[in-house]
Amino acid sequence: MSSETSAAGRRVPIDKAHPAVYQAQLGVAKAVRHATAEVGFDRRTVELLNVRISQINRCAFCLDVHVGAALAAGESTQRIAVLTAWRETSLFSPREQAALTLAESITTLPDAHTQERDYEYAHSILSDDEISAVSWVAVAMNAFNRLSIVSAHQVRAR
Repeated sequence: MSSETSAAGRRVPIDKAHPAVYQAQLGVAKAVRHATAEVGFDRRTVELLNVRISQINRCAFCLDVHVGAALAAGESTQRIAVLTAWRETSLFSPREQAALTLAESITTLPDAHTQERDYEYAHSILSDDEISAVSWVAVAMNAFNRLSIVSAHQVRAR
């Protein structure tokens, strides 16, 4: 078992220490990609959610990965730049707003009343299957954020 030294101290890269568990997590990500495509969410929207979740969790490694993936999927630099303040713009469709609301709520786990309000708003726009797919995006991305943060994965200059 190896470890890395970083600003966070000596960390065990858990993806390398237990590769079978990491492979299972990659399998979850693949299933989530399939589920989101099945309900009509394009790659751009999924990556937008991944970026927003990673912003909330302050996961530099995942931000580096998913901002690049979002751009490659056709996302604009303008929308990525204002993503932390998406509610203050008119750049996001109602469907994207509902998905962002739900993903943020699942990530931050606010009080029960706020969670219910967020869910009801999302449900006013998204179908049950779309809510499930967005929920799985948030669950999976939160898991990857934690994996990278716990392991102190480093962003490398390109």
